[in-house]
Amino acid sequence: MKQYETCLNLIEDLEFRKMLNKEEDHLHAILSINSGAGGTESQDWAEMLMRMYLRWAERHNFESKVLDIQEGENAGIKSASIEIQGDHAYGYLKGENGVHRLVRLSPFDANHKRHTSFASVYAYPVIDDNINIEINPADLSWDTFRSSGPGGQNVNKVESAVRVRHAPSGLVVECQETRSQIQNREKALTMLKSQLYEIELRKQREKINEMEEGKKKIEWGSQIRNYVFHPYKMVKDIRTNVETSNVQQVMDGDIDPFIKAFLIEFA
Repeated sequence: MKQYETCLNLIEDLEFRKMLNKEEDHLHAILSINSGAGGTESQDWAEMLMRMYLRWAERHNFESKVLDIQEGENAGIKSASIEIQGDHAYGYLKGENGVHRLVRLSPFDANHKRHTSFASVYAYPVIDDNINIEINPADLSWDTFRSSGPGGQNVNKVESAVRVRHAPSGLVVECQETRSQIQNREKALTMLKSQLYEIELRKQREKINEMEEGKKKIEWGSQIRNYVFHPYKMVKDIRTNVETSNVQQVMDGDIDPFIKAFLIEFA
């Protein structure tokens, strides 16, 4: 029975990957996670989402690493960038773009009231050597700062973290992955090129959507999924209406039903 289920899953994955036929689908992915308004509540929610995606990567035997993280004042994170390396990682995760909404009894509220929190997720492909993105060095401005990571002999003592601003697009990228400023500069430049590439892909998709009458649109930055912990338990994707009451399993990285439903309907 177990072998049958394994074979069935392999066949399902093969059929599913046929849908990931866009030029960029096979690439690795970078996820940018940002907390919304609401201070500690939203920052805690952003960290929960980061854990969810890291667990998802682990379930798929993908490699993952945190490229940049800005800790919250009391708990959680203000923002984070994580790279997920695996076959078709971007193809799987591209539908996660948007606002994720959490409803729960707050662990930070002395009266234990119900709170609503928001965090945004932005996925973009990690470009490879076959994709040429030209950037004029004159359009870049660089800053260095001390890593905000906890502890370590060199952490917070050496300005190894970097921040790059791209004037034409207004994009700002930070990286503090390693203690080497040179390596962080190289990674930050790769992240910038990847974001510029994704923006161009998005522009192309928007033009196609405008020409195709009756096709459903995915508005950039819109709320895509609700995670309700109280007064009942349910995670529901607004775009596809796929839902489950097993909230804990979702937060442990089991988001494939949502990913597959999105790709079937919108890819």
